Amino acid sequence: MELSMVPIEKPEGMNVILGQAHFVKTVEDIHEALAGASPQLQYGVAFCEASGPCLIRRSGNAKDLVELAALNAETVGAGHVFVVLLRDGYPVNVLNAIKQVPEVCTIFCATANPVEVVVAQTDLGRGVMGVVDGMPPAGIETDKDEADRKALLRTMGYKL
Repeated sequence: MELSMVPIEKPEGMNVILGQAHFVKTVEDIHEALAGASPQLQYGVAFCEASGPCLIRRSGNAKDLVELAALNAETVGAGHVFVVLLRDGYPVNVLNAIKQVPEVCTIFCATANPVEVVVAQTDLGRGVMGVVDGMPPAGIETDKDEADRKALLRTMGYKL
């Protein structure tokens, strides 16, 4: 087995969701889940088939995001992996809808951070072992940090 690190290519601040599913209709079902989540959400979805023609299936409502999701899926190159790129929306607003797609098995990450995918290569193919999502902790929050976090969540409308 050979391990490698595959960076997810995306503009700074763009959100990505990386996961694993198990069926050819995954790309359409994730597309439908995202379409129902928010009218202003722009997204691209790509899914790596692991049998049959082994194509990268793609869909979305923003051509540039569809192309970038497909490029990232191809670079990761692991069976049954899907990549979702989001603009004008956040994973927190769509993650449960994606998790409810019956063929979705795992979500590896949902983030705007830089992401590297740990990929294992064997004689059978490639698989995702995990992800490196962002930077390591810089320390434990202070009372001021806690107050700032709570204020930010209320400003964003996520807490009352």
